[in-house]
Amino acid sequence: MSRSARRQRIAPYPYAVGITRLMAHTDPVALTGIALSIALSVTLDLTGAASGVESLLAGLMGITISLLVDSLARAERRFHLRTLLVGPPWLVRAVPEVATAAREAVERHRDTRIAAETQRRFERFQEDLGQLRQGRIIRPGTDYQDMLGATRDCVRELEALTNVLPRLAWWGSDIGRRYWSENLAAVARGVRITRVFTYSDFSDELAELVARQRRAGVRVGLLRTEAVPADLHVNLIRWDGEACWTAGMSAHGEITENRFSVNASDVTRAGETFRSCVARATFDP
Repeated sequence: MSRSARRQRIAPYPYAVGITRLMAHTDPVALTGIALSIALSVTLDLTGAASGVESLLAGLMGITISLLVDSLARAERRFHLRTLLVGPPWLVRAVPEVATAAREAVERHRDTRIAAETQRRFERFQEDLGQLRQGRIIRPGTDYQDMLGATRDCVRELEALTNVLPRLAWWGSDIGRRYWSENLAAVARGVRITRVFTYSDFSDELAELVARQRRAGVRVGLLRTEAVPADLHVNLIRWDGEACWTAGMSAHGEITENRFSVNASDVTRAGETFRSCVARATFDP
């Protein structure tokens, strides 16, 4: 086979690759414009409405306009991406890396559990960022770092509602002792703490807990469960009127979620709930 014949056979392949690459990276609107321009050029030539040169020029003009529109769209997207990446240095560095890692995971392991899991994790990541955007942090029921940290940072006032279960095991647990230690430190630096215990049965264990907290300087109120509507049966903390914590509870009274928020509406709602319970509670020693 001659060299010229081989060139004739392999020549169309790079051309096809070039067309495919162009279509893959061109905006759909521009591709539509290019197709219409080619159709217009062919129609003008076949119908005799214009000479061959005129129909070719009309087609080229349409293609040029379409590619210009595509170039403007690309420039606008690049500008939008640059504005999105204006922020702290760690964010500017991380965003391209995260996007690249997600894309490569999906492309390298297409149609596998890896690709599906990449999508699920990215969607959870978006949900978490959505909560953070609203000023909220949601952690598992075993992670109390926000409760402890906010109590440590409190400077003026701490307000709390505590629903008492038949057993007061939480206050005797490791996290309960750590939280109480932060309460004592807050009282020592002048923070006013008001806590309302909502209970069904006033046990000796609860009486001892209330007495201990009152001796430490905490203003403690007592409120029977049946004295308040169900929507006030919550566990919450409010710090300095600027942040709040609420607990997500299971059917068995176990904390399943720790919800910390600086969202203004959440903090206001927590304050209204607290004041409603304070108005019904008894604060006699």
